Amino acid sequence: MYKLFLKRVLDFSLSLIGFILLFPIFIIIVLCLTIANNGKPFFIQKRPGYKGVIFNIIKFKTMNDKKDKAGNLLPDGARLTRVGKFIRKTSLDEIPQLLNVIKGDMSLIGPRPLLTAYLPLYNDFQKQRHLVRPGITGWAQINGRNAISWNQKFEYDVWYVKNYNFFLDLKILFLTFKKVFVREGISQDGEATMEVFKGNS
Repeated sequence: MYKLFLKRVLDFSLSLIGFILLFPIFIIIVLCLTIANNGKPFFIQKRPGYKGVIFNIIKFKTMNDKKDKAGNLLPDGARLTRVGKFIRKTSLDEIPQLLNVIKGDMSLIGPRPLLTAYLPLYNDFQKQRHLVRPGITGWAQINGRNAISWNQKFEYDVWYVKNYNFFLDLKILFLTFKKVFVREGISQDGEATMEVFKGNS
């Protein structure tokens, strides 16, 4: 019942309520990032969702578009703005994804949607992460977020796919709020977020 029906009902209801409650903060952040990012408050990118179907994820834009002399984007750490750093540390950059959940592209809880460029790099085990809708938060996020290795992340993602239920989702939601307050695992050592996935060696 939960997997077939109730999870989606809760996703839609809670996301709609959450977005309405957070709307004043949403507007303030939009105004701040519009100034900080030269009129570009949102970051929109194609990501693979349920069964690998591509959708447009929406987040707040925490990095500018500064490039080097050759026209290449500077490293993430060099492009992270001051206001963007605060928004990322407090996880406020995730608020727009509530719209993705309302649309049905995502779930509140599930494996995080990664880059489409990673799709050809997954082995059969890792591909199982796409057997459920991707989430704003998930089992990997409360067990290290960006501070864990890719292998660990995939292990957590696939474990979730095989074991999720109402009580597990409730636990993940509770622990996510705890993680946000203590600001753990936001980045990997030496990286502004997490290193690029290069496939399986």
